Amino acid sequence: MASPGEPNRTAEDESQAAARRIERLSLHLTPIPLDDSQGVEMETCAAGKAKAKIEVDMGSLSLYMRGKHREIQERVFEYFNSRPELQTPVGISMADHRELCMKQLVGLVREAGIRPFRFVNEDPAKYFAIMEAVGSVDVSLAIKMGVQFSLWGGSVINLGTKKHRDRFFDGIDNVDYPGCFAMTELHHGSNVQGLQTTATFDPITDEFIINTPNDGAIKWWIGNAAVHGKFATVFAKLVLPTHDSRKTADMGVHAFIVPIRDLKSHKTLPGIEIHDCGHKVGLNGVDNGALRFRSVRIPRDNLLNRFGEVSRDGKYKSSLPSINKRFAATLGELVGGRVGLAYSSASVLKIASTIAIRYSLLRQQFGPPKQPEVSILDYQSQQHKLMPMLASTYAFHFSTMQLVEKYAQMKKTHDEELVGDVHALSAGLKAYVTSYTAKSLSTCREACGGHGYAVVNRFGTLRNDHDIFQTFEGDNTVLLQQVAAYLLKQYQEKFQGGTLAVTWNYLRESMNTYLSQPNPVTARWESADHLRDPKFQLDAFQYRTSRLLQSVAVRLRKHTKNLGSFGAWNRCLNHLLTLAESHIESVILAQFIESVQRCPNANTQATLKLVCDLYALDRIWNDIGTYRNVDYVAPNKAKAIHKLTEYLCFQVRNIAQELVDAFDLPDHVTRAPIAMKSNAYSQYTQYIGF
Repeated sequence: MASPGEPNRTAEDESQAAARRIERLSLHLTPIPLDDSQGVEMETCAAGKAKAKIEVDMGSLSLYMRGKHREIQERVFEYFNSRPELQTPVGISMADHRELCMKQLVGLVREAGIRPFRFVNEDPAKYFAIMEAVGSVDVSLAIKMGVQFSLWGGSVINLGTKKHRDRFFDGIDNVDYPGCFAMTELHHGSNVQGLQTTATFDPITDEFIINTPNDGAIKWWIGNAAVHGKFATVFAKLVLPTHDSRKTADMGVHAFIVPIRDLKSHKTLPGIEIHDCGHKVGLNGVDNGALRFRSVRIPRDNLLNRFGEVSRDGKYKSSLPSINKRFAATLGELVGGRVGLAYSSASVLKIASTIAIRYSLLRQQFGPPKQPEVSILDYQSQQHKLMPMLASTYAFHFSTMQLVEKYAQMKKTHDEELVGDVHALSAGLKAYVTSYTAKSLSTCREACGGHGYAVVNRFGTLRNDHDIFQTFEGDNTVLLQQVAAYLLKQYQEKFQGGTLAVTWNYLRESMNTYLSQPNPVTARWESADHLRDPKFQLDAFQYRTSRLLQSVAVRLRKHTKNLGSFGAWNRCLNHLLTLAESHIESVILAQFIESVQRCPNANTQATLKLVCDLYALDRIWNDIGTYRNVDYVAPNKAKAIHKLTEYLCFQVRNIAQELVDAFDLPDHVTRAPIAMKSNAYSQYTQYIGF
């Protein structure tokens, strides 16, 4: 019988539970012996008397990390290396930065012959590889490229039909048609269904009338609008006239192509008001503006009509039966923006961690009496700041690469299950990776002391440019709620006998484990072999997620009776956010483990295994209270996890140089003087005029 608040368990579940009980009894009789020598060895190593460091096969590691699209990235790097006047100087003004950013984009397309737009749908992985490369030159350039090709261009080819592609593709591709993506309004950002801009059909003239009904409906933070944009994809409520007492019918949010400037004179068109959003915290190479529409008329053909069509006589037709389904389909086609931000955020973390670690290896400070000063990366505090971050950088690299691959597969197959999976996974990874990177950028600056505060050393620029990643394409808190909602949906389907999407099917086994008591034997295993076993690590992550999922489901059910569904959700919100983060950490670790096991070179596999173990055990140790509270980890085991984490930090420190070098970033990317491999201070003093 299921206990109160616990879902009904199937016969299969009961059979699995019985098998586990038998296994536990056998372990009581023949427990796995503990190897005390490993704990002693770890303490000795942590004290600085470790065995010789791992020899890293740099060629193999770099090749494994570079990816299959490194060739086109090299073309980007070579182009900007050959055109130093296109590299963004320190202290550039906002106006000059905007013009330079446009020159960089046009040069990339027309001079270097790199056409990102052609890969948006055909080969998304190559598109994101180009974005990573241009972002390393200037993050503003990556965002401007994303606005032009992924947002404005992507909306035309993904939400429109053949007539729109035929008319606009070439102009978008060669940047003759610079454009904007006008979704966000002053009063509505994340709540897209609440947008107030209207597009009312006039059957007499066969036109839509685009109108901004009040100040709150002004389109705000629109990239490319202030200076360069000639077109905008405007998201508005489609309003049709009716012949009944209602007079009009709201068909929900749709997308429309609206010209905003004359193609030849570049003057603002009648009825369009454009204002400059001015200086921002970062990304000042992107010309964000505000748009107001005063009865702007556009042809009926300018409706992007893939999911909804209006006929000449004003009749609405769609293959999707409801406003909600059409809205979901529309936003589903725009998920690539989140994929790109997660991927780009991991790239920013690569740059920052490379600069901070190279500096920490070069900079020497204090040391034993009458002996040479030591590298600041030899200090445990510096290791604990930077080595788990380096491990996370590797973890994010593999998980965002997998996300890109899933997204590319989704674009080819349009499989409904995969669409839902990618939607939730992109929301979660975008939120988790960008939040972690934002915090890490400040940590990197601090780890480099006063020198990290110099603009030339890039931390300030990277931090300011990246900060908005936490808000772009959906506020991170809102996105994590989407992940939590999807988890709860999968949880409900699991206990109703439904099938689970691939990313989520661990819940079936893990929830069964959670619904039984923690194993008193495994809770005490503390050997290094056990703690470094990927199965233990992944089980721990997934157990935590399953426990959080079960408990929040019970809490929501309880509070819904008194507070209603919205009130219950709000009461449990912090719990839900923790659940979503826990699930995403499980996904990241699972992909890291798989990437390690898939590596064909034994030496590189061992190197990555070390980094993966640090990522996993550092996360477990940081949340050790959760595991102790439910006796998942006994006190001695918790102590062993802490010791092993310190040991792994030390071991990763020993190969930190090789690990950051394997990112294979060109010198102009990590051009911070404090991060150069040699002659760091002579270059730094030359820069400031000595």
